[in-house]
Amino acid sequence: MDRDQLKEFLDFKAEQYNQPEFIENDPISVPHAFKSKQDIEIMGFFAATLAWGQRKTIINKCNELAERMDNDPYNFVFNHQEADLKALLGFKHRTFNDTDLLYFISFFKHHYSSYPSLENAFCGLSGEPLNAAETTEEALNSFRSYFFNLPYVPYRTMKHVSSPAQRSGCKRLNMYLRWMVRKDDKGVDFGLWENISPAQLVCPCDVHVDRVARRLKLISRKTTDWLTAVELTARLKEFDPLDPVKYDFALFGLGVEEKF
Repeated sequence: MDRDQLKEFLDFKAEQYNQPEFIENDPISVPHAFKSKQDIEIMGFFAATLAWGQRKTIINKCNELAERMDNDPYNFVFNHQEADLKALLGFKHRTFNDTDLLYFISFFKHHYSSYPSLENAFCGLSGEPLNAAETTEEALNSFRSYFFNLPYVPYRTMKHVSSPAQRSGCKRLNMYLRWMVRKDDKGVDFGLWENISPAQLVCPCDVHVDRVARRLKLISRKTTDWLTAVELTARLKEFDPLDPVKYDFALFGLGVEEKF
């Protein structure tokens, strides 16, 4: 199909899958169970971090984690005592275990002790918008450095937060940013953050998105890494420069639901 036909096709599929019905069977359902901004940020970050494997399993493990925090994650993070952390011991999903979880909790407590939102961690702590000269690449590199800046960091935990500097596609972080930043009237993405523009987002490039994008000739790179995600996003900007990542719904839906 030519460019106009492809745009029409992707617009149709984005509209089809960017609907409230999408939420129930996707990890984004985890933060949707909460109301406060900080609870949504924390559980959204955990859901994105644990998002590998079957979606049903991911959701179940995140719900288990929320229960271990008394379904009150921000209060648990900010006000827990040492004895409360025993409730987290034994948690595991794939290669993410309680050692990693305890570090994440320490980071959240450290951050929220000084800042009202996790958005600050992606904006150089300034609380100011990313300007046109700043990129998501710089924001993600800066975030990882900040995330692992506590006095003691378990070496094993560092694999759970990636960055473009490591040549990672940063699928999980890009997905998390989509959840927090995109704004529309569909009710799927939260649109909680104001200082990152949807136009600055990079498309999450998981195995399903990658496969469909290659079939549609939106990706030419042989490997899947940060440059691949940037290449895909640049192509999607040809269809919508202000909100290119809305097409994540189309590509993911085609891959998972339709086995395109």
